[in-house]
Amino acid sequence: MSPSPAIPIREPCPAGACTCDRDGLLNGSGGDTRILWLTKHEEKKLIARIESISSYADLLHIQERIYAQLGIILEITPGINEVRTMRGFNIRLVARPGLCSKTQQTIPAAIRRCLETHPEIAYTILNQNDLLGGI
Repeated sequence: MSPSPAIPIREPCPAGACTCDRDGLLNGSGGDTRILWLTKHEEKKLIARIESISSYADLLHIQERIYAQLGIILEITPGINEVRTMRGFNIRLVARPGLCSKTQQTIPAAIRRCLETHPEIAYTILNQNDLLGGI
């Protein structure tokens, strides 16, 4: 019986371009290495999947899957001030070792594009945070 193939992991970022501490995570710092399974190819597939979200339930499902498979916590909340555009939402990935700074930008950007395409999802997020007062 042949050994199972190793799971591909994310390539290192160029020196000085990222503060993800990928090497420290790989060298046994005891952290959760699942985040490294998000290769550039897999990230592109995730971005495409996020952009195809069509309902609030689907968005919640994606959030749960990102956490379950990669250990990444995705937070989406209305901003402190008024939410006039999709930029009024606070969309962030909770920082942790191994999370590339580029990924911390591309996933929230994909979610904003999704919200622009489907404003009803944005309204549901606002309702969930009681900003529309049950309108």
